[in-house]
Amino acid sequence: MSNDPYAADGAQPLPPTPPAPPAGAYGVPPQSAPVAASAYGYAPAGNESTKSFVVTWLLAYLLGWLGVDRFYLGKVGTGILKLITLGGFGIWALIDLILVLAGAQKDKEGRPLQGYDQHKKMAWIITIVLWVLGGAGSAANLANQADDFSQSSIVSVEASAVL
Repeated sequence: MSNDPYAADGAQPLPPTPPAPPAGAYGVPPQSAPVAASAYGYAPAGNESTKSFVVTWLLAYLLGWLGVDRFYLGKVGTGILKLITLGGFGIWALIDLILVLAGAQKDKEGRPLQGYDQHKKMAWIITIVLWVLGGAGSAANLANQADDFSQSSIVSVEASAVL
């Protein structure tokens, strides 16, 4: 007779439960990286934020003058101020970008951004390259405008000499 109260008389007992898969197997988090459950799957271990460094950096670089990076981090009040002042006339946006790149920018709870250590070098390199290319493009544009201005001055001087 079986110990299972729901089993019919003469029914075979259930087979034993198979062993758990080894750590690191598909769908099983590795033992060396403890994770905590969160509303969106797994949260980072320790005191790290669920907000991504890469996303914050891109938002600060591309849309920082609108305060989108602050809204993403949950800092709605300063996000609204940054939006109203258009990034503090660009100064606040630049400071926030430097804070993100330096790893000093935190989320609303004061936790460091997820993935900073893995991506900081790449973010610095890309930011510096984009700044240099932007500066070179501005210098080339300024030189073209100066050349256009000098050409228009020569044409007007020649035209007045003919008249």
